[in-house]
Amino acid sequence: MQKLPHSPMRPVTIISLTDPGQALAMRLLTLLPDAEHLHRPQPFQDAVRERFLAGRRLILLCAVGIAVRTLAPALRDKYQDPAVLILDEHGRFVVPILSGHEGGANEWARQIAEFLGTQSVITGAQRYTHPLLIAGLGCNRGCPLEPLLALLDDTLNRHGLQRSDLRGLASIALKQDEVGLHQLASALKLPITFYPAERLRDYGDRLTRKSDIVFRETGCYGVAEAAALAHAEDLVNHDYRAELLIPKQKNADATLAIARIYGNRDVALTPITSGTP
Repeated sequence: MQKLPHSPMRPVTIISLTDPGQALAMRLLTLLPDAEHLHRPQPFQDAVRERFLAGRRLILLCAVGIAVRTLAPALRDKYQDPAVLILDEHGRFVVPILSGHEGGANEWARQIAEFLGTQSVITGAQRYTHPLLIAGLGCNRGCPLEPLLALLDDTLNRHGLQRSDLRGLASIALKQDEVGLHQLASALKLPITFYPAERLRDYGDRLTRKSDIVFRETGCYGVAEAAALAHAEDLVNHDYRAELLIPKQKNADATLAIARIYGNRDVALTPITSGTP
């Protein structure tokens, strides 16, 4: 069976059953402002199954047993079923129960738990346990090292990160002859990988903003974010989906985005290359 894409942009439905659960849902809506919230929908099982079968990701603020009995008749397979998280009504635990790997529920649970300041409970096999960060970069023709380094350091400082937190750099193949990018990689002692526009175009629906102008110039809808996502996922052979930890930042000469994925800290660094790694 062909794998269906599990985009992090899939719509979300939050369903609560109790007053504390409703209060927790309100907190979650500050993180997920576009999510649908249903409180005590009637009939409950029909409301849950309908949204599940429509491909909506679910956050159910209820007991695991209720969720399992409700969703069991609607299950298809891990390639089609959307991610489902269960939270207790006080938000003490976040448990992914469906599509942990293929649908990204495990990583989503970590994000929700981090937002709530609580604990995610991942019951599946965990081969990769550490956050790996990749910086994706775009720049004007002939951009020198200084504005690239200034943009990187400013962005890292504002988000409480350090240069040593990065595992690699990435950009588009059109920029593989940019001296400034290679000087940046050398200064940071990090590998840099250049991806063809066709590969970066695959990430169009996962960008914070798709640019038709960038597409006309490069053949993809965004360079920095797409390159960061592509290289982060290559680090762990696409066993997890990368997320944009820091969306596109820019100055007059360059753009920068940082993607995060969970992987083994001992993963081999990619050598400087051009094209698809």
